[in-house]
Amino acid sequence: MPEARYFDIRHVTGEVTHVDLDNTVVESAGTSFYDRAVIRALGPDGWGILTVDHFRRPSGKKFEELIEEALSLASLTRQKVTLSEVTGGALPVPSMTEDPRSVPIGEKKDLLAGIEKAARVPGIVSTRAGYIERYEDVRFEDSSGNEYAYATCRSGFSVMAVAGRNGDMQMGYEREHSLRGLNLRHRQDLGREAGERALSLLDARAAKGGTMHAVLDPELAGVFAHEAVGHAGEGDLVLEGGSVLAGKIGEGIGSPLLTIVDDPSLPEFGFEPVDAEGSRVGRTEIIRKGVVNAYLHSRETLAAIGHGKAGNARAMPGEPPLVRMSNTYIENGDSSLDEILAECRSGILLKGSRGGQVDPGRGVFQFNAEYGYLIGDGELGSMVRDVSLSGEILQTLHSITLCAGDRAMHQGYCGKGGQSVPVSDGAPHMLLKNAVVGGSGTG
Repeated sequence: MPEARYFDIRHVTGEVTHVDLDNTVVESAGTSFYDRAVIRALGPDGWGILTVDHFRRPSGKKFEELIEEALSLASLTRQKVTLSEVTGGALPVPSMTEDPRSVPIGEKKDLLAGIEKAARVPGIVSTRAGYIERYEDVRFEDSSGNEYAYATCRSGFSVMAVAGRNGDMQMGYEREHSLRGLNLRHRQDLGREAGERALSLLDARAAKGGTMHAVLDPELAGVFAHEAVGHAGEGDLVLEGGSVLAGKIGEGIGSPLLTIVDDPSLPEFGFEPVDAEGSRVGRTEIIRKGVVNAYLHSRETLAAIGHGKAGNARAMPGEPPLVRMSNTYIENGDSSLDEILAECRSGILLKGSRGGQVDPGRGVFQFNAEYGYLIGDGELGSMVRDVSLSGEILQTLHSITLCAGDRAMHQGYCGKGGQSVPVSDGAPHMLLKNAVVGGSGTG
């Protein structure tokens, strides 16, 4: 059997604690543990990948046999792989204000129950709340002599409130996740906001669709940055021909106001001290002042298409790395929200996100806002619901005419290739001229 051209091992041990409440009753709670390693060996025919549970690194001959076992799987792939040079160096993990593991699960349940209780304002017919906490200890080594070890702890909660009246049901939802420690304390305000918004939506009328000026709030604009641009900037999709940004390096595709960044080094929810291949992480400007500037890369995609740097490979425990986003955002502009509303004059403010869909290859998207407000004479008017934003990615990038200086980040999880990783995305308020807004209202 030929020798491995390269190998690496990423070993993750961890624990997950969760609490789920349904109408004040504990639906489930507990802690689970895992211990998984993924071993990659690169041979003449491509990658051989071996997953091992309860991994304990052997030495000497036994270690060589383990690499040979992974390498034996490479003949099944039949792919020619070239890797870029690795630039190593791990960042320190941000310190926590309060380690969630030091707080008993009963106390976490009580804190979560307080948030859910705050959502149960008069008129709310149902509530749910959930807490999740994940601690991971990561160890990495490769055949080039790179070795890293670090630990992270992420935690967060969500709360949902449903209001009902005469058969009409509306939902309010809030969530908050953190890399910096327990965030359950003194957050009853978010529960109350979820309940009050659900009630307000009962009185809101359905939005009327059409082409109009639209102001996006930081949450929905951040979703646009992540879904419509971030995924299109991932090097594996570019390499496979599944990105509208393929072949557009150096081409102006949007407003010169627009700079879109992905940065795993930021101490946000998508932070990584080093990527899953041992590459140094840092800022990548996917779009710089409206011009396609770089792609997000693993060592393999960087070697194949260039334009950027490695450092965007991420993986769940026991899974091979994929090119992934981390903290993706639109840079601040120099306008105020009042100036944006005045420039919009007549249109709609879209707030929050309830999901949607995007095709980065065809370059089209459709996102559902949580709610909105009509804009008339540069002032906010009545609340509307059942509203969405759709269009072509490149056309929408050209439609951005103003950006505020109030960027905010929101946390969540991103799925790709069967793997889900923590991310954050954000933006300032933005003005889109002649946006395609969807709604079911008639007037």
